[in-house]
Amino acid sequence: MILDCDFNSGHFSDTDKVFCLKERICCNKLFEKINPSGKVIMKEFGTVKDEKVYLFTLANKNGMSVDLSTLGATITAIRVPDKDGKTVDVAQGYTSADCYTDYPVGHAGGTIGPCANKIDYGTFELNGQKYELEKNKDNGRTHCHGASEGFDIKNWKYDFVKNGMKFTYVKKDGEGNFPGNVTVDVTYILTDDNELKIVYEAETDKDTVLNLTNHSYFNLDGEENAEENSVLNHKVQLPASSEYTVNSTVAVPTGELKNVKNTPFDFRQPAVIKDRINQDDEQLKIGAGFDQNYCIDGYDGKKLITVAKVVSEKTGIELDVKTNLPGFQFYTANHLGKPTQPLGKSGKRYQKRSSLCVEPQFYPNAINMNDFEKPILKKGEKYNRTIIYSFETEK
Repeated sequence: MILDCDFNSGHFSDTDKVFCLKERICCNKLFEKINPSGKVIMKEFGTVKDEKVYLFTLANKNGMSVDLSTLGATITAIRVPDKDGKTVDVAQGYTSADCYTDYPVGHAGGTIGPCANKIDYGTFELNGQKYELEKNKDNGRTHCHGASEGFDIKNWKYDFVKNGMKFTYVKKDGEGNFPGNVTVDVTYILTDDNELKIVYEAETDKDTVLNLTNHSYFNLDGEENAEENSVLNHKVQLPASSEYTVNSTVAVPTGELKNVKNTPFDFRQPAVIKDRINQDDEQLKIGAGFDQNYCIDGYDGKKLITVAKVVSEKTGIELDVKTNLPGFQFYTANHLGKPTQPLGKSGKRYQKRSSLCVEPQFYPNAINMNDFEKPILKKGEKYNRTIIYSFETEK
């Protein structure tokens, strides 16, 4: 069904809605459109601060599909065929927008910003001016993931692009106490090679700090495997990381880089998570499991490097992660399982170590560390970074 409509308008007219409802006989305001690349399904996902939140479903010719929400430019589902041809949703997520705003859900699938990960003491200095941020972690010591002004709880504007969607958010100068009016675009492209490409672009009218990532929680056995430790049978390889940043007791880098050799953090060759996660290591104790920033060998800010390969023996699904960012957080969801969390899509509460995250980023607290590349976006420059999640299935 092709409707005569303006795909660049960012909304649908009431006439379009009535026509779609009549044709599809839907009671949940499900709309179907044809964008330049194929089918996009759109539906209402809730309301936040009197603004409607929308959910889009992209699909490719291989049976892979992705759900994207305007709230937080968030990935809420990734469905891929397993080795038996069954469709498996490999990304944890929730069924409505209020689950993401009213409860702690660990930023599931969201676009993280203005600055991903932690800033120690919630302060930084830029161009001779000191900035004080909200301290939302570690008993009021650190700022993390944008705190209450994080990008993952903002309702973004949307537009259709070839093979995907583009989401736009304009951060006002002083919002969250970060400087600059910053226009941020996050574009998701789903290819017929089963790649979900995420492109981050931004411009500012004042020098600022910007460190963007995606915070998807993956379980390649299927998101319904929500039990504690259900991700520990996954096999992980981090082929481009010979070093990691050593953490303080509040999981902020001390500035020391340590070689992974002879440590539980050595995943240069594939290893099963359960064989490493409970080893007697002070850094594992600090993170209550894997929650570490890895450095990427060969990083130059331009070329895309494969930084992670994750495999489920049960489904045969493999996730590969590529990026042109300098590091990534490898996290085994050690702090999920709070009783205040809403139930996930399958009606189960996600427990700790029921998933894992690979979050490409600038190093945590890099803005305050002289030896780390600083995540500074200057006026007149353009921020352009990429993350690619790609999927293969072993037959």
